Amino acid sequence: MAAIKYYDVILRPVVTEKSMNAMATKKYTFLVHPEANKSMIKEAVEKMFPGTKVANVNTMNLEGKTKRRGMTFGKTAKTKKAIVQLTEDSKEIEIFEGL
Repeated sequence: MAAIKYYDVILRPVVTEKSMNAMATKKYTFLVHPEANKSMIKEAVEKMFPGTKVANVNTMNLEGKTKRRGMTFGKTAKTKKAIVQLTEDSKEIEIFEGL
């Protein structure tokens, strides 16, 4: 597999009620590349959003759900979710401002 660049690590933000409430404490939730580790996620956030400093990264591997169509069973794709905690003196991420 080719090396993962920092702009390939973060796929999209997670927009849920729980993740929006966590933004008050500077915690942001993203879907990330399944092979990305915590240091790669930290580097990607700091490079993609200038002025931010990451204090902590928590990750979760989410297994695919079993789905059924008639007699056939299948699974949805595996995903990885990251919750990024910014430092107190860090700028906020502005992608979430209009939501």
